[in-house]
Amino acid sequence: MKLLTRRARLTCKHLTGELDILRYQDFVTIGGEPVLRWPDPEFLPIGGCPNAGATIKPCTLSLPAYKGYSDLVFIEGIAVCLDTVTGLTDGTPPGTVEYIVRDPGNGFVSEE
Repeated sequence: MKLLTRRARLTCKHLTGELDILRYQDFVTIGGEPVLRWPDPEFLPIGGCPNAGATIKPCTLSLPAYKGYSDLVFIEGIAVCLDTVTGLTDGTPPGTVEYIVRDPGNGFVSEE
């Protein structure tokens, strides 16, 4: 499983709703890009979700991840994010729309 960097591309499952990565540490980098760690992908704005309609809410916020943090690699005692990070969004129907990693932003460093 690859470690995520600030260049990672995470989207809602509607494919075009992209998380705006705002938080990250800058102590450890891969190829000059900071490695993401908990809770970097959580509670971030999502832009561009096409899921809209009269009774449909587009994905606009990532919620807590329920998997995808390393049990082996830590930065300052905080688990790094892996390319398996997955959580829910605030889109409709509630409790069903996930965000996932489309590109880890790193093609060569893994947890294994």
